[in-house]
Amino acid sequence: MNKYITLLTATLLLTGASSVIAASSTDLTVKGLITPNACTPALAGGGIADHGKFSVQDLNPDKHTYLPEIIMQMTVNCDAATPFAISPIDNRAGTGTSGNYFGLGLINTHEKLGHFRVAPRNVMADATQAQAILSTDGGKTWLKEGSTAFWGVDNIWSVGAQGTVIAPIAMKELSLDLYVRTGIAPTNGLTLTDEVTLDGSATLQIKYL
Repeated sequence: MNKYITLLTATLLLTGASSVIAASSTDLTVKGLITPNACTPALAGGGIADHGKFSVQDLNPDKHTYLPEIIMQMTVNCDAATPFAISPIDNRAGTGTSGNYFGLGLINTHEKLGHFRVAPRNVMADATQAQAILSTDGGKTWLKEGSTAFWGVDNIWSVGAQGTVIAPIAMKELSLDLYVRTGIAPTNGLTLTDEVTLDGSATLQIKYL
């Protein structure tokens, strides 16, 4: 038995001597950069967009019903001029009724109540008018926020200078009006025999660039 093993091993080594020997290891590299600066975001009114109470009779049976927009001020204050983005998290993921929008939660465990989105307006960076921008690839490229691209769940948000160059800028203070736009799903697909609470929730976290 031992001779057979020795012979077989020698044959395999001889056969593979003329071919490329595969590596038996690979490298894992951990990279990053610690910044001494910190930025703190805040939303007016505790970040609550309250639409109050409304009747099911005011809702469309066969298309989304859009509620009056709610405007809240958003600010970000940094220790020093810092380039950053805002990375949104939908805390009701999978419940939105339109792509790249935030969800409003479920009723009866499976019925999607609707969605909401946000639109930045009156953007000021260090007291200078700026433009809202976004990235769909994690910050490699940037687009101007507008009718064809908007601050959604699946992208990161930032602010750039006015002009043709679309890229994040370093700033110490950011302020803008955040328009909250809420849509209720068609009522013909919802069970609304009891009072239903809108349950939209999103976390906006700072991503340092």
